[in-house]
Amino acid sequence: TATNQLFLSNPQINLWQFEVVYSFLQETSSSSLNIVLTKSPSNGSCLINPLNGTTNSLFDVLCSNWFDDNDIKDYSVYVWKNDLAEKMIVAYSTISSFQVRLPPGDDQTSLLHLFVHIRNQFDCVTEFNLSSVTVMPDLVGLTDFMNNIQNLSSELIRNPITQLLGSQNQNVVGQLIISLSQQLNKMNNENIDTTILNGIPATSISVSTLGSQTSQVSSIPLNESALIEYNTQLNSHANTREYLMTFIAKLAITTPNSVKLQATALAQITETTNELTRTTLMTASERCYQLAMALYPMSTGIPYEDVQLSATQLIQCAANVLTAVNGPLQQRTTILDLDYSRATTFPADYDTDLESAWSNPNLFADGNDFSWETIERNRNIYYQKQLANQIINQMNEIIALLSSSLNIHLNIGQQSIIDTSQVFMSLESKSIESLSNKLSQPMINVQIQLPENLNLNLSNNSKISIRTMVTPLAPFGNTTTQSNTNLSTCVSFSILDENENEISVQTDLNRPIEIIIPRDSNLIIPSMILQNVTSMNSTPHNQLFNFQYINITSTLPISVHLEIQPLNSSLAYLFIYKFDQVPQLNSSIKQIDGSQLFCPSGLTNESIYHYFLDNQQTFGHQSLIFGLRELNSTEMSDVCSNSSITYLPITNERFNFTSNYQLRIYTSGCYYIDNNNQW
Repeated sequence: TATNQLFLSNPQINLWQFEVVYSFLQETSSSSLNIVLTKSPSNGSCLINPLNGTTNSLFDVLCSNWFDDNDIKDYSVYVWKNDLAEKMIVAYSTISSFQVRLPPGDDQTSLLHLFVHIRNQFDCVTEFNLSSVTVMPDLVGLTDFMNNIQNLSSELIRNPITQLLGSQNQNVVGQLIISLSQQLNKMNNENIDTTILNGIPATSISVSTLGSQTSQVSSIPLNESALIEYNTQLNSHANTREYLMTFIAKLAITTPNSVKLQATALAQITETTNELTRTTLMTASERCYQLAMALYPMSTGIPYEDVQLSATQLIQCAANVLTAVNGPLQQRTTILDLDYSRATTFPADYDTDLESAWSNPNLFADGNDFSWETIERNRNIYYQKQLANQIINQMNEIIALLSSSLNIHLNIGQQSIIDTSQVFMSLESKSIESLSNKLSQPMINVQIQLPENLNLNLSNNSKISIRTMVTPLAPFGNTTTQSNTNLSTCVSFSILDENENEISVQTDLNRPIEIIIPRDSNLIIPSMILQNVTSMNSTPHNQLFNFQYINITSTLPISVHLEIQPLNSSLAYLFIYKFDQVPQLNSSIKQIDGSQLFCPSGLTNESIYHYFLDNQQTFGHQSLIFGLRELNSTEMSDVCSNSSITYLPITNERFNFTSNYQLRIYTSGCYYIDNNNQW
């Protein structure tokens, strides 16, 4: 595929020849294709009026005097605030004069940048920059609209926003939902920030976006009134989003521009993943799937750039929905009032549907706990899990459809990248022979290393596609045991054959696939704990090491991280450990599973000694007992000054610490989710 950049970089060339050469054992042949470029629309101009207003204002766009031998097909308006890469469509029209409602401008300046695409019948585009405009949010109108929804007011049907949404006009509905969603998103971010400053942990009310910075941590105690206010706003916004979503579902899917605009509206309304009810999620997921289905047959007849733009919005929608449905299950977001109420209210068919899950208390009890509180809580979780399984399956279908739409435009060696704060997706077309020992670093803190000689049972000249995805939150899955994945992002890596079927990859310990998976940026690593070991020097004992016990009993395999920070960084230590027993090391006995010398030269920049035990080492064990001993000056001189020393400094003398140290221990795991959504 030749992208538009090739032609934009060479505007003086109208005649192109593309040639392919076929080499065989005894001969070489070639074929070529001559392409004459049509000129893009020219000689015209566009303007917008007025240059300032609110999100409720109508802005007039007038394009005039555009000429093209192949006739003008349509005009489309795109906006952006601070980053051109985040441009989004807000309007399209087949006539040259039309009106548009714009989303709010930049948070600081209220400035919004715009440009128009003027397209001819062969999809040749001229881009024309409009004057930037100032757009202020109409907070009064939005507040009235939200209050009407929250209070189930009879005024709702007469609300100006409701009447516009009911028009079923693609542009009007799309523009309103994009604008209202952006205002709600900003309000939600402010609500979260305020709540965090009042002592509420960020990880209990939100999921961090990809690449985000750690939120400011407050040292003040939890403020209950702040949490109540947060939940009040949260549920009001959730009700508003659910109401808005009903209008997207009523729109017809017609042209590529229709797909782009609706996909953009969906990406915006689902961006705030803590404010989406189950009804909203079901509607959004289904609509996202319908748009992906519509895009696929269109992909062969429209430019790659249009496919990429639609796919970017749709994959964001799918990722948002997946994050949102797993948020409550992973205890990362709050259970919404509407969801809880619907799960615990008697269904209309309660007396007639004898097979209804709702009426089976055994599904919702905790063992022998059949209390009403437990039944209601678990009933809500039950319906959330059901929807999560439905959505993860539908998301897989959406990903497959979008991959197919993009793959149509990719030749070997080409790559399509979608990189947003909600999702990262890379699709790369390659040959088998270029796959071995491939290092992929799709985004910051994510790394995938393939082994040499990867066996895929395909010929070397086969074309394959590599798809990498990163989403902000790991799904809950169907695992009944605790997987501790609720503070992890999720990385997926797939190899597809020419028919876009996933290829099973067989590896072993000698040829591993290594994946580095980042945690949520708001994960708080616990502080180190001071070990007052010098106080034990005056206590009678005969211990050679200071021992500590770690319980590593787990259904799923875990790794163990130990971090030791000496208060005197010039000291050295001998570290030993053994699984399920106390380690012993002296002149007559050596019963250890491993050891490590900690010399000052091995300290990190934070003056910390690190030790790591992976899940292969801990597998099958219930406990880890480790011992630490401070080396005296003679031992330290012997073993730390010579890197070739391989023996351990063994002594029969009791330990003697001249300085205390701090200790931090935590476990981690790397898990994959299978086709049955089991970790």
